[in-house]
Amino acid sequence: MTTAIYSHAECRLHDMGRGHPECPQRLDAINDYLLASGLDIALERIDAPLVDLTDVAHAHSAHHITELRELLEQVEAAGAPRALDPDTVAAPGTWRAVQRAAGAAVAATNAVIDGLHENAFCAVRPPGHHATRDAAMGFCFFNNVAIAARHALDVRGLQRVAIIDFDVHHGNGTEDIIAGDERVLMASIFQDKLYPFSGGVPMGTNMVNLPVPAYTRGADVRELIEANWMPRLEAFRPQMIFISAGFDAHREDDLGQLGLVEADYEWITQRIKGLAERHAKGRIVSCLEGGYALQALARSVAAHVRVLAGV
Repeated sequence: MTTAIYSHAECRLHDMGRGHPECPQRLDAINDYLLASGLDIALERIDAPLVDLTDVAHAHSAHHITELRELLEQVEAAGAPRALDPDTVAAPGTWRAVQRAAGAAVAATNAVIDGLHENAFCAVRPPGHHATRDAAMGFCFFNNVAIAARHALDVRGLQRVAIIDFDVHHGNGTEDIIAGDERVLMASIFQDKLYPFSGGVPMGTNMVNLPVPAYTRGADVRELIEANWMPRLEAFRPQMIFISAGFDAHREDDLGQLGLVEADYEWITQRIKGLAERHAKGRIVSCLEGGYALQALARSVAAHVRVLAGV
C-alpha cells in the first residue's frame, strides 16, 4: 500500500498578511522539496475535499461552528481581512482553506481505515491544534486532528486511538477537546513556558504531557519519549494513530527555542510507525501543524514522510 499526501490549492488562499510566519509559502516549500528530492514519486497525491460540518461537530461546539462560519463568510464577502486575536487573522480565502484542511484529515482517515493507503500525510493549512472546542486561536480555526480522531471513533467505530503531538507549542486545543475521553490517549512534547502557556498540568488522565525547557536538544527529547510516551502507548494499544506534526521545534525555527533536527523527526516517526505496525495495522494519519523556517520545515517534512513511505 502507498503513503498518500492530501492537500489542496485552496489551502494557500488563507493569507494572514505580509510577514506572518504561518504563510502560504510553507506549502510551496514542502512541495518544492518533495519534488526536488524525488520523494514525490513515492507518494499518491490526493486533493482534499471540503469537510462535512457534521464531522466538525464531533470535536467543536455548534456555537463555534456557526459563529466561525458566519464570520469567515462575512470576511469573504467583504474582501478584507479581520483579526480574531493578535496572532490569528481571517482573510477572504480562509473559510475555503479551513474546510479543505479539516476535509483532508477526515478523508485521509477514511482512506486509511478502508485500506486504500497504509498511512497519509496532510499537507494543509491553517493548522489546528490550538483550536479549542469553542474558540479559534493561535493560527488555528478548526482542530483538524481532533476532528479526524473523533471521526474514527464516532463514525468509523474504532475503540482506541492515539494522538501524538510533537509541535514546539502545547496542543491546548486538542487537549481541551479530548481530555477525559478514555478512547483517546494523547502524548505530547513541547517547550515549557511558551505559548499558549499550558500543558504543565494535564487536563485528564488520558494525557502524557512532556513540557521541556528551552534549548533542549534531540538526544534528551528521544530519551523522554522512550521513557514516558512509549510505555503508555504500548499499554494503550491504539487501533489508529493521529499525529499533530509540528516542525517548529527545529533548531533553525525562531518561534521556539528547542534543538531538534531532521534526524530527530525521523527517529520520532520511526517509533510511531513501529507502534502502529504492532497495534494499529500500520494506520497513521499525520497533519501539518507548525514549522516556520521554510527550508528546515521542508527538510523535516521530507524526513517524516520518507519514514511513513518506507523509502
